[in-house]
Amino acid sequence: QVQLVESGGGLVQAGGSLSLSCAASGRTFSSAAMGWFRQVPGKEREFVAGIKWSGGITSYADSLKGRFTISRDNAKNTVYLQMNNLKPEDTAVYYCAAARRLTVRIGTTTGEYDYWGQGTQVTVSS
Repeated sequence: QVQLVESGGGLVQAGGSLSLSCAASGRTFSSAAMGWFRQVPGKEREFVAGIKWSGGITSYADSLKGRFTISRDNAKNTVYLQMNNLKPEDTAVYYCAAARRLTVRIGTTTGEYDYWGQGTQVTVSS
């Protein structure tokens, strides 16, 4: 119903920046919000940031606030994640997710999202 494709991952040195993109297709208007999650081997997938398609309201993981910025371009059905001052601990596979339900609060758990992209690898060297 909704297809999500992440891009923009790669290798960057600590302190550098990287921008990720998530292109959505299919029943895009049935998705109320988009989110970015990340996961490393042996750990659970964790919330990074979220944004509503309508209004652009955002939410961030407290530990990442100030370094990461989520944004969207409704005309392009694309969500972005600008990552600045990257640290080695930011190394992970980053996933884009879409939530169908319209809610007041942006979801911060994987169970609140219905569609997922394939992920894009971000590696930060020390």
